[in-house]
Amino acid sequence: MTEVLQMNWSEWLRLFTHFLSLSLMAVGGAISAAPDMHRFLVDQQGWLSDTQFNASITIAQAAPGPNILFVALIGWNVGLNAGGLQPAFLGLSLAMAGMLLPSSTLTYLASRWGHENRELRAVRAFKQGMAPIVIALLISTGWILASAHGDPVRDWPLWLVTVVSTVVVWRTRLHILWLLAAGAALGWFGLV
Repeated sequence: MTEVLQMNWSEWLRLFTHFLSLSLMAVGGAISAAPDMHRFLVDQQGWLSDTQFNASITIAQAAPGPNILFVALIGWNVGLNAGGLQPAFLGLSLAMAGMLLPSSTLTYLASRWGHENRELRAVRAFKQGMAPIVIALLISTGWILASAHGDPVRDWPLWLVTVVSTVVVWRTRLHILWLLAAGAALGWFGLV
């Protein structure tokens, strides 16, 4: 982004409350809410570019540590676009607090109740019913990230590696670090 965002307190509050609401929808983890984050931050508000959004997710997923780091990077980048280091720390703090507070509180309370009532049919049905929702949210996140990459016809090797990796993860017990190493090697030699 070339120009500095002019963000007032109501816009910072909007960032915080949006992440508050996303926190309760992020059933498969924060990454499952990435499509709506993209819609809000890139398409609707224009606080981030496509490149910044995708780079935030890519860097955080490649770094060791929890997957939720991408939320911190997204908040950081919104703050940097708003004018420097102090707003970057504010954006990081608001995004992370908004994403962590509701889901952590709800998870704690619901897991205690679910553990105490684990033999109820409704509790078992809820757990089984959430699996397809989580899978669909993860697929939509992958779609957003993949569609920003380019033309599938031109980038067919990348798509082939993606499909093969998906099948290998799904059908075998091969550790994912081997797939990451293979992908790094293919990228190193310029094959993808």
